[in-house]
Amino acid sequence: MIERPSPNHEARSPDIQVDILLLHYTGMRTAEAALERLCDPAAKVSAHYTIDEDGTIYRHVDEDRRAWHAGKSYWAGSRDINGRSIGIELVNPGHEFGYRAFPEAQMAALCELAASILARHSIPPHRVLAHSDVAPGRKEDPGELFDWVRLAGAGIGLWPGDGIKDSEMPIAGLQMMLARFGYEVTGTGILDEASRRAIAAFQRHFRPARFDGEPDAGTAGRLQALCAMLES
Repeated sequence: MIERPSPNHEARSPDIQVDILLLHYTGMRTAEAALERLCDPAAKVSAHYTIDEDGTIYRHVDEDRRAWHAGKSYWAGSRDINGRSIGIELVNPGHEFGYRAFPEAQMAALCELAASILARHSIPPHRVLAHSDVAPGRKEDPGELFDWVRLAGAGIGLWPGDGIKDSEMPIAGLQMMLARFGYEVTGTGILDEASRRAIAAFQRHFRPARFDGEPDAGTAGRLQALCAMLES
């Protein structure tokens, strides 16, 4: 692990427990450009760690400090996601500069680092999240090519598994289940823009073959299975 300190951090509130692991991609042309920005005081952004495509891990902010990686966000009733999360950036040019799959060396390093973080902070599997989960109106990362199945197989995060049955569900029911899972959605029964974005974020994470924001039976079936996992 290479120390590359960032000045962009602050004290955590002693009243808030770290209970989210939040994954990002850097979304910049090169790893060095991303590292420079994360360590630039003028940028006012940071993360606790960055993992390069060759598996090199950079540490920017101590885990007991609040890094500035989530921005305006929400999950399960909380809007201070920075205050309760550890943020990991994965070097990847992102959708703007040539989005690509995450290499094996990078994923292996992530699995090892994430497992140690979860052990230190007792973060539950259902709170290993994408940036797009907590900010679906602004973010797409780490995106549909990220290997959530690999991560869940290593005991990090949730995955609904194989053989999930489709489930026909009215939009109000889908909205209520999305909200129960953690997304910022209101059960109005109307497919508004906020609901479409939340559905698309859920699909990027849990059904990446299709992420158009449409409330289809396959999406509902996966959401139902995941909510059942939370309650078991």
